[in-house]
Amino acid sequence: MTWLHRRLFDLYQGGGRHARRARYAMAVFDALVVLYFLISTALPAGAWLHAADMAIAGLLVLDLLARLIASRDRAAFAANLMTWLDVLVVASLIAPMFLSNLAFVRVVRILRILRSYYVIRELRETSAWFRRHEEVVQSSVNLIVFVFVITALVYVIEVEDNPAISSYLDALYFTVATLTTTGFGDITMADPLGRLVSVLIMVFGVALFLRLVQTIFRPPKIRHACATCGLERHDPDAVHCKHCGATLSIPTEGDWA
Repeated sequence: MTWLHRRLFDLYQGGGRHARRARYAMAVFDALVVLYFLISTALPAGAWLHAADMAIAGLLVLDLLARLIASRDRAAFAANLMTWLDVLVVASLIAPMFLSNLAFVRVVRILRILRSYYVIRELRETSAWFRRHEEVVQSSVNLIVFVFVITALVYVIEVEDNPAISSYLDALYFTVATLTTTGFGDITMADPLGRLVSVLIMVFGVALFLRLVQTIFRPPKIRHACATCGLERHDPDAVHCKHCGATLSIPTEGDWA
C-alpha cells in the first residue's frame, strides 16, 4: 500500500474524527454543487458560467481520481453505478465546450443528487441522532431525489417542444403541481409523449409522493425487538406489542427533572 493510497483510503473510508469531518465537508460540497446545477439551468449561457462549469468539473475529476486511488478493488469501483453517474455529470459539464450548449445537458447534472445515499450510509454509522430519525431523513431524501429526477425527465422531454417549459424551474413547477394534484393548468403537455409522462406521474407518482410525505410527517417508530414475536417497530410510548400483546420494555432517556 503506497503512502498516497493509505492517506486517501483513511480519508474516504477511515473511521477517525478527521476522516468523518472530511466526508461531511464533501457532503456539503455535493449539496452546494447540486444547488448550483439547479440555479444554472435558469441562467443564460455565458463565459462565467462555462468557467464555473469547468472549475466544478475539475474538482469532480480530482474526487473521482482520489476515490479510484483509495479503492481496494478498482475493478469494482469502475463497475459501480455511482462512478459512471459521476463520469456522466463531468461529461455534461465539459460537453458544451465542444458542442452546442444544449439545455438538457445541464439537467443530467442533477443526477449528482443521488450521492446523498452515500451520505446516509455515513450518517447511519456515525450519528446517533440520525439513527433515531433515520426513517424521516431517508423518506425526505427519497422524496427530493424522486421529485428532481422526475422533473429532469419532464424537462428533457418538453424543453424543445413546449414553450411553457423553458427552464428546469418550469419543469419543477409542473411536476410539483401534478404530484400534489393541484393542477393549476397554466402548464400542460400537448404532445403525445408529454401526455404519457403526465399520466405516469399521476398514476404512479402521486401514490409514491403521498406515501413519502406520509412517512415524513407521521410519528416516528422505535426499533425494539419484541421478545415474544420479534416485531421490531413500535410506537415510542408503546407498553404492549401490537402484534402479540406481550409487555415491552423500550429503553427511554427518562425524566430526570
